[in-house]
Amino acid sequence: MSVGLEGRGIVVTGGGSGIGAATCRLLALKGATVGVLDRNADAARAVAEEIGGLALACDVGASDQVDAAIARADAELGGLTGLVNNAGLGNLKPLEDYSDRDVELIWRVNFFGTYACLRAAAPFLRVAAGRRREPSAVVNVASVSGVRPTRGEAPYSAAKAATVALTSSAALEWAPTVRVNCVSPGFIHTPLNDMLVSDEAARSGVEDRTPMGRVGSASETAGLIAFLLSDESSYITGQNVVIDGGTMLTNAQMDPVLGPLLELFSGGDPDADGTDPGHN
Repeated sequence: MSVGLEGRGIVVTGGGSGIGAATCRLLALKGATVGVLDRNADAARAVAEEIGGLALACDVGASDQVDAAIARADAELGGLTGLVNNAGLGNLKPLEDYSDRDVELIWRVNFFGTYACLRAAAPFLRVAAGRRREPSAVVNVASVSGVRPTRGEAPYSAAKAATVALTSSAALEWAPTVRVNCVSPGFIHTPLNDMLVSDEAARSGVEDRTPMGRVGSASETAGLIAFLLSDESSYITGQNVVIDGGTMLTNAQMDPVLGPLLELFSGGDPDADGTDPGHN
């Protein structure tokens, strides 16, 4: 199946690294003009220069920044036909050790950031749909932790579950003009996740708990996102698609693998590097 995105203007949040960067590269390869939105301006610029896209320095947790970045993207990309809400962060520690600030920050980025981007993009997506006479498309990136909780990720899991619910609500309200779907990755190769399972025992633990026998790649997740943005998925909306190598089919949990990491992250600042030690 050929997934063409020629002539599309698409913004990817958290586009400076991991799944977001892989998605930006793939969308550009398929013909889209991509807005690389990331709070790390240098990372956004590097990816944008690589793919010939637009760098958008923005903290998705700040609605004024979001409004300005989305409006700029619509103007400079020739219209906004797609949005990928991928920015996320989290932490690993026992539920009772999360401070109010920890929880507020995790929710501000993972849930409110997605909400703010949806709200800002709505009028532009509708205009683009009218011009193309085809629905615009949104993909929200949640997590398997939002479907089945992982020990040590209580606020993150709750925020991702809320993102799945938000996807359903937006899809219902915005049909037929804008399609809205969700992708929930399992353990995916990203720079931080690779660091967490850098030793053979930890890596084998993840692989043993995955029916497919391996960790997923950011490019595989990007491929699913690209499909959901394309007209090949024109009759799909309101869905949460899990991409986890079959882990959800088993009774296996990542708890025994991630458990030792609780001590590593306990007491840490979830805002320390703006990345998501869970999945994104």
